[in-house]
Amino acid sequence: MKDNVSVITMFYLSGLNETMSHRWILFFLTLLCYCIILLVNVSLIITIILDNSLHEPMYILLCVFCMNGLYGTTGFFPKFLWDLLSVVHIISYPGCLVQAHVVYSFVCGDLSILAVMAYDRYLAICRPLEYHTVMSKQRLMKLVCFSWVTPFCAGAINNLLASRLQLCSLYISKLFCVNWVIVTLACFPSETVVNSIVTYITMLIYVLHGFFIIWSYIYLIKTCVNSIENRAKFMQTCVPHLTSLLAFLVTVLFDITNMRVGSKDLQQSLQKFVVIQCFVILPLMNPLIYGFKLTKIRNKILRVISLKCDMKH
Repeated sequence: MKDNVSVITMFYLSGLNETMSHRWILFFLTLLCYCIILLVNVSLIITIILDNSLHEPMYILLCVFCMNGLYGTTGFFPKFLWDLLSVVHIISYPGCLVQAHVVYSFVCGDLSILAVMAYDRYLAICRPLEYHTVMSKQRLMKLVCFSWVTPFCAGAINNLLASRLQLCSLYISKLFCVNWVIVTLACFPSETVVNSIVTYITMLIYVLHGFFIIWSYIYLIKTCVNSIENRAKFMQTCVPHLTSLLAFLVTVLFDITNMRVGSKDLQQSLQKFVVIQCFVILPLMNPLIYGFKLTKIRNKILRVISLKCDMKH
């Protein structure tokens, strides 16, 4: 068994098989979507970096959020586009582990950043007099590092544990590599006990992130109920955050459903929906919502567009 396992150097991705009759249409639509995602996220990042008036914690965190979106989509779209042009959909073992790590750290990173953004909004609205003291540049940099380093390390540990397993199958019934699918290919389920323990610990950490966000918004809502000024702040800065959070939770719930549902046909449909949610809707929706909702960013973008139109005339 070990000799047979040792020759596994690549995997076959079977999630695209039923859509290959429309692959050219799907390829151009996917490429267009990826280009739009790159455009809106890079535009927002550059706008925030170049404008000194936007160098505030809320906008810096938004910039980090968009960077994470670019990181996650880069881990998915290039390989997906290549597969649409290929007859056989294969990925090397190391490449699969890298993609699994990117997807894992991207999803966990999104929740970490959402938690930091919730903390920032809590301080800004519930403790405005202490805001600039508590949310100093040093504290902000520590929180940004936390939101990136923790998911990266969690993904690396899970991948390291997955890489030690002896695998008995080359076939991954998804559009891309994810850690838990690699683990399910193990020859001996008893060897995956440590993987399961670490996975549950990681899930607990990010469930606590979710509870922290809920706790923050309970205080935010209590503070905003009796204040017109705070209600206006809430509508302008917290509604985009809540929209992003809701979209993220829907994605995670569908992914969990995809893992647990027994019907293979339903699994294929659900996983495609999850991919659309995770790699298309979230990276595209977040910069658009924040770009149009936050006054400073909207005004800056409108000024740039107006200036370009004037130069043309």
